[in-house]
Amino acid sequence: MEILAVAFSLTLIALTFIFITRRRADDGGAKLPPGTFGWPIIGETIEFLYGTPEKFVGDRMKKYSPEIFKTKILGEKTAVICGPNGHKFLFSNEQKYFTAFRPHPMQHLFRSYQTTAAPPPPADLTKTIRQPGFLKPEALARYLSKMDSIAQQQLQAHWAGKNVARVYPLAKTVTLTLACQFFLGINNPGRIARLVKYFDDVTLGMHSIMVNLPGTVFYRANKAAAEIRKELLSVIQEKKRAMADGGPMQDILAHLIVVTDPSGKSMGEAEIADKIMGLLTAGYSTVATTITFLMKYVGLNSEIYEKVRAEQMGIAASKKPGELLEWEDMAKMKYSWNVICETMRLVPPLQGTFREVLTEFNYAGYTIPKGWKVYWTVSTTNTNPKYFKDPEKFNPSRYDEGEAPPPYTYVPFGGGPRMCPGKEYARLAILAFVHNVVKKYKWEVLDPNEKVEGDMMPEPQKGLPIRLFHH
Repeated sequence: MEILAVAFSLTLIALTFIFITRRRADDGGAKLPPGTFGWPIIGETIEFLYGTPEKFVGDRMKKYSPEIFKTKILGEKTAVICGPNGHKFLFSNEQKYFTAFRPHPMQHLFRSYQTTAAPPPPADLTKTIRQPGFLKPEALARYLSKMDSIAQQQLQAHWAGKNVARVYPLAKTVTLTLACQFFLGINNPGRIARLVKYFDDVTLGMHSIMVNLPGTVFYRANKAAAEIRKELLSVIQEKKRAMADGGPMQDILAHLIVVTDPSGKSMGEAEIADKIMGLLTAGYSTVATTITFLMKYVGLNSEIYEKVRAEQMGIAASKKPGELLEWEDMAKMKYSWNVICETMRLVPPLQGTFREVLTEFNYAGYTIPKGWKVYWTVSTTNTNPKYFKDPEKFNPSRYDEGEAPPPYTYVPFGGGPRMCPGKEYARLAILAFVHNVVKKYKWEVLDPNEKVEGDMMPEPQKGLPIRLFHH
């Protein structure tokens, strides 16, 4: 036994020595940011995924530096660039120092079409959907009336005649219906409702530990992604048949079917399915989260509710019976948009994103090596009293002229060339829902202290039950 104990101790010492030596070799003598890579292999992934983002980042900013620190998360050596100066530096140097990076769980879920033997170069989906202008205001303006009618239909279908309802399930169904209509050109509520649970599982799996065993988050995400792909492949084939018969080609799916690369090659169906799944996921969870917590904060503040309702009823009064929202109406929803902004400040629908370092650079006196990842997060500024007066208070009026937050302190959609291309889509979708819900209902939040689960993608534990009062 003693010999075994000595052998075990010597092995442990040898492994520790190799780990330290490799770490030093990897560092190459550069002055790296302060911080720690945490445990071998897993780094600080557990703390990152299962602690609150504000605490994970805030504690390290206090301990190491308010500007930058190093860590190891999701298998990657990562520099977290903090505060408005960090945001500005990152957004101003896209493609010079940084390129987009998706964590490995995300790559696995959304790149099933790539074989390990010879993976094709990943196409820039953002560029693909920006080129034909689907997300430009003039294109979205044509879709706005559809957003309005879908919000009306869903509220009628799920809340009509009810005294008590849950917000989160409706918010998810509304946003997935909108996304399927916009991206796929389909409006089949039954077909879409079956997919909601799958998208929930995929959303959780995007930021998870890659352990593909039954019972794990990643395993459930893989199974859900397979089910979504199966449904999407069926939709793609239906779309191709409809296009062959002269059907309309006004949605993103139709564009992805016909678009070709410089060599004239079009995408395979498996690749289209993965890309569409990525778009639907992005256009689903973030919008649903914002609608849900907006309903919570407005339900808890009757004065704010009355202001939003007065603004929306003014717009409704200017319309003939049955007339739907138009682009010009959006400019009249200034206070409602402030309420949305304040919701996203207190409950960010997206905590942050990763970039890959293209070339070694210096920031705040430290060197970030090529190949490292950079993580930027809204949690370094959103609730900082230095930038927001009474940061814990829900105060939509803080965005009025003269009270606007300093530049680069409020960036819910990112910034620079990689600013979220769906920003305007999300704005219209949420405003269309707000317009309809305040016209029909006032509501009371039944559990103001309901626990919020999930930190990367927050959701109320009970789905935010409310008592409805019909107008």
